[in-house]
Amino acid sequence: MASNLTQYAQIPFAGYVVQGSNGEYPYLENEEKLQIFKFAKDFIKESNKPLIAGSGCESTKATVKLTEAMAACGADAVMVVTPAYFKISMNDAAMISHYTAVADSSPVPVILYSVPANTGIDLSIDAIQILAKHPNIIGLKDSGGDVTRIGSIVQKTRGQDFKVLSGSASFLLPSYLAGSVGGVCALANVLGDVTRRFGVAGMKAALDLLEDPIDHPCSVSVQRLVK
Repeated sequence: MASNLTQYAQIPFAGYVVQGSNGEYPYLENEEKLQIFKFAKDFIKESNKPLIAGSGCESTKATVKLTEAMAACGADAVMVVTPAYFKISMNDAAMISHYTAVADSSPVPVILYSVPANTGIDLSIDAIQILAKHPNIIGLKDSGGDVTRIGSIVQKTRGQDFKVLSGSASFLLPSYLAGSVGGVCALANVLGDVTRRFGVAGMKAALDLLEDPIDHPCSVSVQRLVK
């Protein structure tokens, strides 16, 4: 992680996200999540760049608790993924209730996170429009890939202090054209073709190759793959 952050410091990123999908947050214990966040926070402290922490859990109570803990560790904002296990019950009313409770108690701003490929749930535009009015909900990371939907969200929340972020480099440019203001993308870690085809494992293998590409036996094959 230190090696990766050292490389990222050479790139003009606007900020960082810890505990996103490529951070494998569903498989970590809360203490591990906090340890990783604290490490990153300390490592980038001289950069003065914002650090966003993933704090979404399946229950509202657990999400509130982790959100408060991340804020206490110095998170500038939290990114809260949609709860998804009981999909049939995750309607607009449930989502609005969940995110409102989290935002009401959070000491830092909240970013909604919709990633239907992983959760099977796409946070509805109607729910987003209502949640965008909350003074402590500042935006949405949308990883669904529907640029028309992103444009619609931008239009319907235009009167609020609410911004939309693209969740993947594969639709980052059209998302900008539709009104999004940035992206939280796997491509920022390494080359996009690797993460799209091989997932988290491919992204991490590519990061290892970047540390020592010359001596690694697979480096030539990977370089050909990503060209």
